[in-house]
Amino acid sequence: MASERTERPTATARMDAATEAFVTHRNLLFTLAYEILGSATDAEDVLQETWLLWVGVEHGTVLDRRAYLIRIATRQALKRLRTLDRRKETYVGPWLPEPLLTAPDVAEDVELADSVSMAMLLVLETLQPTERAVFVLREVFDLDYDEIAQAVGKSPAAVRQIAHRARAHVAARRPRGASSPAEHRAALQAFQRAVETGELQSLLDILAPNVVALSDGGGVKHALLRPIVGADHVARLLAVGWWKRDAERSVEPVQINGGPGLLVRVNGEIDGVLAVRVENGYVTGAYHVRNPEKLSRIERETAVSR
Repeated sequence: MASERTERPTATARMDAATEAFVTHRNLLFTLAYEILGSATDAEDVLQETWLLWVGVEHGTVLDRRAYLIRIATRQALKRLRTLDRRKETYVGPWLPEPLLTAPDVAEDVELADSVSMAMLLVLETLQPTERAVFVLREVFDLDYDEIAQAVGKSPAAVRQIAHRARAHVAARRPRGASSPAEHRAALQAFQRAVETGELQSLLDILAPNVVALSDGGGVKHALLRPIVGADHVARLLAVGWWKRDAERSVEPVQINGGPGLLVRVNGEIDGVLAVRVENGYVTGAYHVRNPEKLSRIERETAVSR
């Protein structure tokens, strides 16, 4: 009985230390998994898997708990990404990342806001799984090549090559012209006027000639089955095509993935989220998510960090 009394506090202390480390880095681990996966639901599953593996570790041998947790989460995210990619093969219409309602202060961290933006997540979708993980770990979380190598199961030299290739790929596709918060707000105000009034001119004034519109209904809600390209087509689509004109509509400006967005309700129920990509003051991408499975978190803020 004496040995039981002395062992139990030790086991409890170990569990408390493991829990404290996990909770301390939880938001970071969620953000990492979300950026690799583009799915908050799958990122939460990765957190659960990471926790179960973490509690089985001999923590006394872990020198850097943050790095160790990142390693576990990265490996689990890569496993899940391959499964997610197979699901996307049978997805109805364009697949868009699951939108997050984020706190206003996320936008103050420009690099974090850019890394979780819908536009960046779509760029990351064009990378191979290992390239995506390496890019996120290096460019967003600033891990050194040795740490990344341990996380993805590659040599440091291979990771350097993968990082260089991924960086060049992303640089060729990411927004090229920085826009101020005021320009983002102007773009969203134009969208809001179009949704509420069907006004075309305010949209035409803010849309880039080659703007691309994507919508995601997941085969459950009406949505575009292919991208729409061009200012005139997109303006008319936004003004009359995406919205139910015979229903009671409300549009609320919100922070979506670190930037301005619109939350659309129809007859009081959440109908979708609209985010935009703005370059040099003009909208070059419009992303409309209506799939109900991707809107379950949109009424509460999700904490992201790095």
